[in-house]
Amino acid sequence: MSNVHSSIEAGGDVWLKSQLLVEVLPYIRRFFQKVVVVKYGGNAIGDSTGELDQSLLSFAQDIVLMHSVGILPIVVHGGGPQIGSYLEKLGKSSRFIDGLRVTDAETLEIARMVLVGKVNPEIVTAINSLATVAVGLSGSDAGLIMASPHSEEHGYVGKVDAVNPEILEKLLAQGLVPVVATIGVDQSGNSYNINADTVAGAIAGAIKAEKLVYLTNIDGIRSVAHDPKTLIRQVGSEELLQLIEEGIVSGGMIPKALSCIDAISKGAHSAHILDGTKPHALLVEIFTDQGIGTMIKSGTPTGWEIN
Repeated sequence: MSNVHSSIEAGGDVWLKSQLLVEVLPYIRRFFQKVVVVKYGGNAIGDSTGELDQSLLSFAQDIVLMHSVGILPIVVHGGGPQIGSYLEKLGKSSRFIDGLRVTDAETLEIARMVLVGKVNPEIVTAINSLATVAVGLSGSDAGLIMASPHSEEHGYVGKVDAVNPEILEKLLAQGLVPVVATIGVDQSGNSYNINADTVAGAIAGAIKAEKLVYLTNIDGIRSVAHDPKTLIRQVGSEELLQLIEEGIVSGGMIPKALSCIDAISKGAHSAHILDGTKPHALLVEIFTDQGIGTMIKSGTPTGWEIN
């Protein structure tokens, strides 16, 4: 008997893992064959010091595990920091208006090179190193994202006019994981660089996703921006809009919050904002009772659920 007890004590981690599997099972059943749109932000990807490889591996493992248990992930990625880095190397400065990079023809070509030629293949390769299921595409493929100029002063920055989810639905039906770079086109074939938060929300709404998840470099929405203890665990979409109007949600969180609200209004079931720099944050948010970020749902709950 002592040998048995010793084995159990030595295998404590195994028992913890079994408990975790029991907790995960209902979520696997609930989300089986449901679409989850994941926005993998440039800030969550990391840098070129070696952190990039590790964060990408963790993210790829999460996507492959989700796919393996029957969830249908769609990855939408940004690349703002990477675009900025390349512009700096080329001696070209960046100017922002309302948080959006002013994009002339040369900057657009650099953005396309970074998003479609570098970041997208890196994500696809990372996923396919674990399971050959990822397919890279951009919003210009098969008319996925139809766009128009955001404003004259922004240049080749686009806004989403329409999303045609047909190509995504066909890829999902074939057991593939679409990885979308956020370059859109207009009716004349002109290309535009579009905010990835906006694109992810538009795709989630168009395809009626079960979940829209934003992976960024902060833990979620806070009632006091600089205080992690004020993380809002759950909030209704109407109440979130009020938080924006009151200035509680501000800065770079506004596009994410507005995209969450828009996606939910168009049919997405819920939206989540969490820190994608933490290993396997995506799995923790989707497959555990507690979760780690902020969840936005339709309507107005009776008060925030605070950390």
